[in-house]
Amino acid sequence: MKHTKVRDLLQSTTAIDEVSVKGWVRTFRNNQFIALNDGSILHNIQCVVDFENTPAETLKRITTGAAVAIKGRLEESKGSGQKYEIQVTSLEILGDSDPEKFPMQPKKHSLEFLRENAHLRVRTNVFGAIMRVRSVLSFAVHRYFQEKQFVYVNTPIITGSDAEGAGEMFRVTALPLDKVPTTEEGKINYKEDFFGKETNLTVSGQLEAETYAMALGQVYTFGPTFRAENSNTSRHLAEFWMIEPEVAFNDLDANMDLAEDFIKYVISYAMDNCKDDLEFLN
Repeated sequence: MKHTKVRDLLQSTTAIDEVSVKGWVRTFRNNQFIALNDGSILHNIQCVVDFENTPAETLKRITTGAAVAIKGRLEESKGSGQKYEIQVTSLEILGDSDPEKFPMQPKKHSLEFLRENAHLRVRTNVFGAIMRVRSVLSFAVHRYFQEKQFVYVNTPIITGSDAEGAGEMFRVTALPLDKVPTTEEGKINYKEDFFGKETNLTVSGQLEAETYAMALGQVYTFGPTFRAENSNTSRHLAEFWMIEPEVAFNDLDANMDLAEDFIKYVISYAMDNCKDDLEFLN
């Protein structure tokens, strides 16, 4: 039986006799109520276990972080806080979670703690919401430009261009760092490197996008960008994704109109499609 996303179950308009859902246990209380989340939505769905007819060994394995597969009936909830809940008829433990070792217990964690547990932090409400919003924003970027008939182009990540000095660059080399070849002048001999010249991680796809625009009319890039600027502020990142449209024959007014219309579009799209996540993050 194909499993259904928690998001779809919570947005259901009617009860369903048999559903299948898979996800991770957020909490389990009174040996009866499982708060289950699969990452598709901020909210959990409550799954009610018939603990009197469930083996004690199985109940012990329902711990925070455990992966489970549940089948049951989607019914109107008898409690407050949710419209629907699942009356469990079948429960399978897909992956155990040791409560003594699993770090993401149901309590508030500092961002520093989450940074140290990066492989699990997306299971928290904060990072789950951030990643869903980021996903929707990325889709909105492509949707906007595709609806405007822009051509999406992929520009090189490894490049010899400094994009008009847009920022400090990370160097890329295959030379042995313990014995770097040098020229007669004592400088690094990049002719012996992989590309035969000095190369770096891109700081911008501008140069390539401009050449494409001169043939395709209007193009955009949306990809990873790197800046070797050692500035520990929230406005300087070593790696980020940058959006760069290039349009042939545009004047300054047209560029300003494009930027304004684009920002309005992606923000409106996110507000329409990420209401719960944005309210939570606010």
